[in-house]
Amino acid sequence: MNKQAATTENGASSRIDEGAERIKQATSSAVASTKEAVERAADHVEESLHRATDKVAAGANRASDKLSDASERSRAAYDATMDRADEWLDQVRDYVREKPVQSVAIAVGAGWLLGRLLRR
Repeated sequence: MNKQAATTENGASSRIDEGAERIKQATSSAVASTKEAVERAADHVEESLHRATDKVAAGANRASDKLSDASERSRAAYDATMDRADEWLDQVRDYVREKPVQSVAIAVGAGWLLGRLLRR
């Protein structure tokens, strides 16, 4: 009976060792699969972030370009308006020099009309 008990113990120990080895292999396989899945997900997230960053940068560049264009257009409009105002002022000065009496009469009339309008 001793021999049979030893054989049974060896068989049980062997089966336990085999089961433990299978569990160890399955665990290693599961860990490797999980690691690969996590790495793929991380790569996907990283690629998505790069694409999103590129899109945001492109949008910011377009907005900056449009703002720069608008600034240039408004500067050009301001310069054109100032040029026209200077031309008008030069014309008024020339008119006053050429016709001082009429200029004073126009100024008095405009002042009287403006005063009447503002009183109401």
